This record gives sequence, structure tokens and C-alpha cells, in this order.
Amino acid sequence: MDMSRTRGARERLVVIGGDAAGMSAASQARRLKGPDELEIVAFERGHFTSYSACGIPYWVGGDVPDRDLLIARTPEEHRARDIDVRLRTEVTEIDPAGQRVRARDVDSGAQSWTSYDKLVIATGARPVRPDLPGVDAPGVHGVQTLDDGQALLDTLARTRGRRAVVVGAGYIGVEMAEALINRGYEVTVVNRGKEPMATLDPDMGRLVHEAMEGLGITMVNDAEVTKLPTGDDGRVRAVATEDAEFPADVVVLGIGVRPETALARAAGLPLGVHGGLLTDRSMRVRGHEDIWAGGDCVEVLDLVSGQERHIALGTHANKHGQVIGTNVGGGYATFPGVVGTAVSKVCDLEIARTGLREKDARRVGLRFVTATVESTSRAGYYPDASPMTVKMLAEHRTGRLLGVQIVGREGAGKRVDIAAVALTAGMTVEQMTALDLGYAPPFSPVWDPVLVAARKAVAKVREGAR
Repeated sequence: MDMSRTRGARERLVVIGGDAAGMSAASQARRLKGPDELEIVAFERGHFTSYSACGIPYWVGGDVPDRDLLIARTPEEHRARDIDVRLRTEVTEIDPAGQRVRARDVDSGAQSWTSYDKLVIATGARPVRPDLPGVDAPGVHGVQTLDDGQALLDTLARTRGRRAVVVGAGYIGVEMAEALINRGYEVTVVNRGKEPMATLDPDMGRLVHEAMEGLGITMVNDAEVTKLPTGDDGRVRAVATEDAEFPADVVVLGIGVRPETALARAAGLPLGVHGGLLTDRSMRVRGHEDIWAGGDCVEVLDLVSGQERHIALGTHANKHGQVIGTNVGGGYATFPGVVGTAVSKVCDLEIARTGLREKDARRVGLRFVTATVESTSRAGYYPDASPMTVKMLAEHRTGRLLGVQIVGREGAGKRVDIAAVALTAGMTVEQMTALDLGYAPPFSPVWDPVLVAARKAVAKVREGAR
């Protein structure tokens, strides 16, 4: 038992999780309070701290040549700032009443209790691993941490065959399919949905489907995986559905992630409908004055729908960490919520979305109109102008912007930021048409594609109001 601290001495902050949210919180708290005021202990069960999980597919695919380029701050750099980082140490129990956590050394198995004055839970999310025969066989990989990425690369280096199957076609699935194509593999993507990228409406997902097939990726939609058959050596050899079997030398699970909140659940902390921790705007766990939580293990307020949702993104995690660290360090900060902005790519096809999809709007009882337009990234006469499709949702009668989806080539994806700002500000599509956006032929048509969609949405709103 850790008895090294007595009440009345400097405070101790314990952080569970050494990536974006946890170490951002630790670093911000350290900026505000020195070691003589605040002791900081951070537990991380892996080998790394403060890295970009979003960059792992690009490392696997070879676009990022070195793993260490994904690491923003090493354990040694954190320790140089008087943050006691304990790698390969997994927290196995939280005792809120006793204000302590139990941790286990992953390598030796030794366990001990550490007391805290303030606790930050930043346990992240875990890849979904369906309960299927063969899912734990060698050659089957989830990709969430740098350790996961390294394990996959090790498998690719050892594997003689060149057939890969990706299960799932969300962000990770699509990005890993491209990474494996770049590695010279024959890639099949098995997807239970009607189209890839379920974060888009199916009509926009169809554009992604066509682009993936154009890269040589075999898309299998509306398919439920039933098992992962193995060979005599115990390694995975295929992915099976009810109707077919797809040979595989390596399988990557890209089904999505869930909040890693088993510790919190066991400790009786409040969880939402998606399994994430519930916090107030200061990122303090509801009902617990001395516990904060941030990153992929929490649920956040959707500013468009008004409901809680789970979104696993590094942008949110870093912001959560800044807010937590400020509050732990004696300052004041809040995290107001999100609008659900995300961007990705398949080779040169850019995919972006923000706000609500059609089914999201229906689920919360909103009536809406949609407008879809095709435009170009630059003035049509300017060299290398490329097509893009913009879909916009607006609330029936009021015209409040509800969501935007964009699929196109270079210059398409980051246009979603225009819509993200408009959503955050609660703008109507009519107000959007007056936005003073930058224009020059190398960058945009006279009417930016997002504004063209807004104009069409205005007409739909007016038509519906008659």
C-alpha cells in the first residue's frame, strides 16, 4: 500500500491513461502548479505516451516512415517536467470512497495502491472485437494503439501471402484498407452496412464505395461476418459470411470502438447510454468532486441534437485534457460540446461530415429538407479543378442548418469547417448564403460549393413553408 503521502502535504493528481486526454491534462496542470504544490502520477499500460492514434493507418501504409514521428512527447520528456509516468502499469481498480487506485505492473504482476486527491480517467476506447469463432487467432488485428500498429506491421513482415480482409468500413476500416493497398496487398472489405462510411448517408457513402473499387479494393456490403476460419497452424485463413468465404493471410478489424469504461463501471461511476462516462461542462465526473474524465472514454453533448453521444477523436481528447488540467490546476475552463465534425480520405478522395445525418435527425424528431449539389474545388476554367458533392440538411420551416457531408478530391474535405462553424453558431442556411468566404479562381468558384448547397437548401425550406 502506498503510504508515502500524508494529508496536508502537497496534493497528488493521479492520471489513468497516458495518451491525448490524460497527458494533456497532466501537462496543463503542471503549467499551472509546480511540483512543490502538485505531485502528478500517470499510469499507462502500454509502452508510449502522447501519440497520434489517428496517424497509425498512415504509418502502417508507409506514408509516415517512422513510428516515433507519431509521438508528440515521450515519457522522458514528461518526466523532465516532474510528471511521474509509469509505463507498463495497468490500473485494475478505482476506489472512490478511499480516494485510491490499485495498479498492476504488467510485466511482473506486482500490485499496489496509490492514493489521490484528484483523479483523471482517460482510459480511451477499445476496438470492437465481435464474439466470433477465430477472432482471437494469430493474424487478426485491431488497431487502436502504437503497440497494435507495431504488432500488425510485424505480422505483415512475417506473412508470405498477400491477401488481406478488413472487417468494417468506418474510418479505421477505410483507412486501413488504403494502407494495405499501399503495402501491396489484395484487399477485401466486408461491411455489414449498405455502403461504406456509416457516418455518411448511404447516397454519399456510395461515392466512397465507387472510389474504393477504383483503387482495386473489393467491397462486400450487406454482409455479416459469422466466423474467422483458421488453418492447421491455428492462424486465420479466411473471413466467412453466411454466403461466402474470403481467403485472408491477415485480418484487420475496423468495426469501430467503444468507450473503455470497465474500471469506471466497477467503481460505480455514472455512464451514459453509449457506455461512456458522464461529466459536467468542466469535465468533472457527475456526482464526484475529485474525479475528472476526458477523451474517448466519455460522452459529450451534441450541440445540434441536444443529446449525449460518443465520438472518439483526438481533437476532442486534447481539448478535454486542456479543460481538465486547467480546472485541476486551479483555473476555470469548460467544454461546451461538439457538432460531430470529422474528415478522412481514400487516396485522393476526401470525405468529410459535420452535424446530423438523415437518420440522426429522424431519431431526435426533427423534420428537415436536404439539398445535394455537384460543384468544383476551383473555378471551372482553372487547371486541376476537381468535382465535389455537397449534401446539406436544414430544419423544416426554420432553415436551421443541421448537417453537411462532402465527398470530393483535393480541396473538398476541409470545406466542412465552414459548416462546423455555422452549426456551432446556430446559423440558418439563409444566413450562410451571406458568408464572406475567400475567393480566387485557384481556390474556389465565385460561389463556394458549400454556399451553393446553402442556396439550394434555402429554396427547399421556402418551398416546404408554403
